[in-house]
Amino acid sequence: MLQRAMGTKANDGLYCELYWGTTLNEAKGFGPELSRVLAAPDETVPLPLYGFTLPEEPFLLAERTERGYRVFVPPAARLERSRHGDAFRAVPDAELQRTEGRAWVELTREDRLRLSEGELSVLLAPSVAGKRAASLGWRDFGWLAMVSVLFLSLPVGFLLAGPSPERMAASNARAISQAREREQAERKRLGVDTPARPISPDAARPDAGVKTLPNNLGVY
Repeated sequence: MLQRAMGTKANDGLYCELYWGTTLNEAKGFGPELSRVLAAPDETVPLPLYGFTLPEEPFLLAERTERGYRVFVPPAARLERSRHGDAFRAVPDAELQRTEGRAWVELTREDRLRLSEGELSVLLAPSVAGKRAASLGWRDFGWLAMVSVLFLSLPVGFLLAGPSPERMAASNARAISQAREREQAERKRLGVDTPARPISPDAARPDAGVKTLPNNLGVY
């Protein structure tokens, strides 16, 4: 379902989700530079709106205002509103505005609107799509600069404080010496601290064994 959008400001956009029953078919976001969102049952417009009865094509679904968006209601569609994240409730006709016979309702920062016809529905909410970096304040740039300096200083700090070749050689020698001391202590504990006498080459030569000659062969 629609995410709970941030507060709507003058440069916010419009976010739409199209559903077939409970299945999300498509999601669209429109930046503030698009002042009019047109809908039609094809791909020739920014918002393809299949299955809705539209009085004309393309149909002006939403247009920007100073407060947010003005959403026009298709004649056969059912309009519901969710305010502050509450459950959707039907919007009575008394709350609809009309201009030249066309019904519309204002979409503000607290609102989520749902237009439904049959199994099809489209959800509309304020969006932060299209915001530019110029909206960042000086405090944001300050934090960004601090993070950048910290990120760049990590490799330099590692090179300056990292182990030198002399330190690595001394550390290796110390580790080897400690390993030898532990080995000697373990041999003394087991009573085998005296090295065993090496085997002589003659003793290490394998025995050829006894061979039996056939009866018809003799030794002369």
